[in-house]
Amino acid sequence: MGRRLRGRDGAMTTHGPTSQTFISQRLKLNYFDWGALDDEGREKPPLVLVHGGRDHARSWDWTAEKLADDWHVVAMDHRGHGDSDWVSDGVYAVNDMVYDLAQLIHQLGRGPVSIVSHSMGGNVALRYAGMFPEMVTKLVAIEGLGPSPEWQAKQRATPYPERMREWIEKKRKAAGRSPRKYESIEAAFARMIEENSYLTEAQARHLTIHGVNRNEDGTYSWKFDPHLNVWGVEDVADEFLHATWSAISCPTLLLYGADSWASNPEKDGRIAHFNDARVIEFEEAGHWLHHDQFDRFMDVLDNFL
Repeated sequence: MGRRLRGRDGAMTTHGPTSQTFISQRLKLNYFDWGALDDEGREKPPLVLVHGGRDHARSWDWTAEKLADDWHVVAMDHRGHGDSDWVSDGVYAVNDMVYDLAQLIHQLGRGPVSIVSHSMGGNVALRYAGMFPEMVTKLVAIEGLGPSPEWQAKQRATPYPERMREWIEKKRKAAGRSPRKYESIEAAFARMIEENSYLTEAQARHLTIHGVNRNEDGTYSWKFDPHLNVWGVEDVADEFLHATWSAISCPTLLLYGADSWASNPEKDGRIAHFNDARVIEFEEAGHWLHHDQFDRFMDVLDNFL
């Protein structure tokens, strides 16, 4: 039985997901399932939604509600996010998250799948699609290519030993930092609005309610692991990442917000590493364009899928 949700305009709806778990590298990870069968009892094609960093699976609720009649929608909580376990050492590597996505799809026993992803989740989904091209029929990545070539060049101008030393200092500070506490749900809600001014109040409240835990002392803290604020100094070499993108065989849609910090791959040259990809830029939208321009996003998504 699904739970009642608030629609994007705040109105109540009757469609909601069930919460499920799976095991990946000894972690218990959470995902939400909007149902595999249609009204006639037939299996719907699988669609996996993959959220971004310091976010959670329920940020896809509006998208899932629109698609659930025609698709078997599944949205996962990454390790360290939402209702999934945190890692014991506080180290979050992208390729471990790729393993988690591969494990989820493997345990669903369905495939190939379509994937819609955002930011860090887009980075993960693009790698999965390059490693398992036969398992992905269509792929949408919202600002999922990671830092721009220009940003990377600036970072690498600092010698590697210095960057590693800085990373160690940041990790040490993160280890001693407790999750930030908010005195009320309203205070956490205000922080959510501050983070993204494009959000409606209904959107921000929904994201906040599903994005916090209540502490024993009555305060509220975000569900994500504070160690997620500190990423590793270097990922895989550029040549390996480019080779992975080039191995993607399915039609791929790369979406970008015109007002975002992210770099458009058509403008910075990274589109050249894809065989069958198209870029669409959204005006009056930032990094969370699927929230900022929801109606246009859904029109683009419907046409593509």
